[in-house]
Amino acid sequence: MGLRGEVFSSRAITERRTYFFNVKENRHGDLFLNIVESKKSSETDFERHSLIVFNEDLDNFLQGLNKATAFIKEKRV
Repeated sequence: MGLRGEVFSSRAITERRTYFFNVKENRHGDLFLNIVESKKSSETDFERHSLIVFNEDLDNFLQGLNKATAFIKEKRV
């Protein structure tokens, strides 16, 4: 078994949201990506949404993400 828990983290801060990109390890030593969007919902509370991408799905996930972002960039004026 490895470290367990979070092994790497980075974030992207925008005006209204913060995105966290966390690489975590499960109890079997497998790595997975946890993407979290956090935004303020009131003066003291935050709304959080989480997406988990497993290692075996990462290539297909990235292909789909790259296609979607390329489409948005192409249509951007």
